[in-house]
Amino acid sequence: MDWLWSPWRYKYLEKEPEPGCIFCEKARQNSDAGNFIVLNLYPYTTGHLMVVPYEHVPELGQAKPETLDEMMQLSRMAEGALGEAYHPKGFNLGMNIGEFAGAGVAGHIHMHVLPRWPGDVNFLTSVGETRVIPEALPVTYDKLVNAFRNRQLPGTRTNHAK
Repeated sequence: MDWLWSPWRYKYLEKEPEPGCIFCEKARQNSDAGNFIVLNLYPYTTGHLMVVPYEHVPELGQAKPETLDEMMQLSRMAEGALGEAYHPKGFNLGMNIGEFAGAGVAGHIHMHVLPRWPGDVNFLTSVGETRVIPEALPVTYDKLVNAFRNRQLPGTRTNHAK
């Protein structure tokens, strides 16, 4: 097995947790039911987003079944919107549940959806401790809002893009 050393990530391990929950703070801005989608402020790739439930639960077993169902439907919708907007060659979807599993926001489950391309991790990441994100978040937001506009969850009459 090969190991990739990424010492710039150590600061996240040392960092004292912020009081409160960033996802709950974001959810208070628009109290809808189910889940919401947010761009990752520290993306691994352009378009890196997260599907986050409004309810503050630390594990899948504590989430309501309808919340989990919608989380997967929104993840599927996000895959389609990212595909339309960016034409990636693949996707990573996943969760880190708990602080010691790598969750940056431990205590509030969320699904990461990342588009991937050949060469999106290169020598700058592994040697220069630098990740190249070629697009500003407001530009990414505008592209994805447009891509989500034409999509809706099964069984709904309106889409979730606002």
